Amino acid sequence: MTNPGNEWWRGCVIYQIYPRSFQDTTGDGSGDLKGAAARLAHVASLGVDAVWLSPFFKSPMADMGYDVSDYRAVDPIFGSLEDFDALLAEAHRLGLRVIIDQVLSHTSDRHDWFQESRASRDNEKADWYVWAEAKPDGSPPNNWLSVFGGPAWEWDSTRRQYYMHNFLAAQPDLNFHNPAVQDALLDSVRFWLERGVDGFRLDTVNYYVHDRWLRSNPPLTASLAGTLTETNPYLFQEHLFDKTRPENLEFLKRFRGLIDEYGDRAVVGEVGDEGRSLQTMAAYTSGDDRLNMCYTFDLLGQAFSAAHVRGCVEAFGAVAPDGWACWAFSNHDVIRHVSRWTPPGGDADAVAKFAIRLIACLRGSICLYQGEELGLPEAELAFEDLRDPYGIRFWPGFKGRDGCRTPMPWEAGAVNAGFSVAKPWLPIPDEHRIRAVDVQNDSNESVLAVYRAVLALRRRHPSLARGSIRFLDAEGDVLAFVREAEGEALLCVFNFTGGDAVWPLPGGFEIAEVLDSVGVEAVGFETNVSLPPLGAFLARLVD
Repeated sequence: MTNPGNEWWRGCVIYQIYPRSFQDTTGDGSGDLKGAAARLAHVASLGVDAVWLSPFFKSPMADMGYDVSDYRAVDPIFGSLEDFDALLAEAHRLGLRVIIDQVLSHTSDRHDWFQESRASRDNEKADWYVWAEAKPDGSPPNNWLSVFGGPAWEWDSTRRQYYMHNFLAAQPDLNFHNPAVQDALLDSVRFWLERGVDGFRLDTVNYYVHDRWLRSNPPLTASLAGTLTETNPYLFQEHLFDKTRPENLEFLKRFRGLIDEYGDRAVVGEVGDEGRSLQTMAAYTSGDDRLNMCYTFDLLGQAFSAAHVRGCVEAFGAVAPDGWACWAFSNHDVIRHVSRWTPPGGDADAVAKFAIRLIACLRGSICLYQGEELGLPEAELAFEDLRDPYGIRFWPGFKGRDGCRTPMPWEAGAVNAGFSVAKPWLPIPDEHRIRAVDVQNDSNESVLAVYRAVLALRRRHPSLARGSIRFLDAEGDVLAFVREAEGEALLCVFNFTGGDAVWPLPGGFEIAEVLDSVGVEAVGFETNVSLPPLGAFLARLVD
């Protein structure tokens, strides 16, 4: 593991496993915990430090497990608690830490807590969810919207009140203003700490607390001007009152206090906060009594330029000098970055290799998503194959998240690419099959080989994992910076353009050793670094 001790998470590399799509061992077409355990050797071979498991808890699966009906039980489609314990033991044997998802902002409407809460207005859990009276005309109490479409309010005929749901109506929001709710959630977290997990990923961490007075959100200025072109009307509002409330920090301190009781644990939060995500990430990671690290969607979008990457990293450093970021280019919620960033007719493998070199050199921890080490593109699926309620709701303007959730291709020539003997829950495209693990294992030039080499390089150089970062001026779409730690200084240069680029070496810089380069001639480093399209250059500077 890269960083032993109480700060192993600082600069670590996390590999996200989406269990439903990793490996099936039961023949039902869906992946499971036994399958994930069986494939951990592949994950360990990449040189990562930890795995993040997307939800495997008991759930009706209205939102693929992000609608939890029992926080302490494994859903039968994934196996049992004993299967989880075996996976945890195998991961630890391989030197991998295990981070599990915690979906705390909401539960399933099938959860016992909600069933009791909706039964009456005066039972023990009546105030465990966000309930509100209708307006005199019967409409919802305010203008809050659901991320998944429509109002964020659902009428319940038993209580004759509305309940709040930031996502599906089947995902009612918990009331974090009630201390008993916080206590119950923290007890469920303790359950997994006692089983030996090493950390948590907190889903939608800035959605926990809502405005007590249920004030309506104002529209965005661009919305008033009629200049928005968003597919989802959720993005027409400035979300001041339905999320990112200041009271949220108090719960995060309680959460951090709990995991600190166990020592050597870590927590990473997912921040979805349009227009102010870096500021929120800073607030949530500053000091030593909140989250260890956060990630946002700033590098998970369409923007692919030197200026954008530099802007994100510098902005976070400015607002949170003592905070810590976890950067990611892909995950289970967004189009795979190879598809987002490869222009029509472009070289997807070159983009994949460029991306891993870039993210491995940024200051912060990094999170990789299963299949990106193979350079998998987004799968193009037919409407009838979709399982994601978000995609089904907004099709065809938005095709949902299933295209990045298709099963892992392990063996090109095997039935269903070695994922399952049965029809997979989502199709496996032929363009994924030809990129299977067994094919790439046999090539020193494959995307997989580059991932292993780059992550090995990161492990050998503490300056990449934990060092400072200092950006250098560069013309055009070129990114240049220096990483420094423990007496070592590394120069990192990246050419985002589709053409050749020349970056003049600043005065006083002298190359001691070239550590990694793409298409850069080992000539003339005293004056210029010449980079081909998507070229990268990493070198150790003379002391």
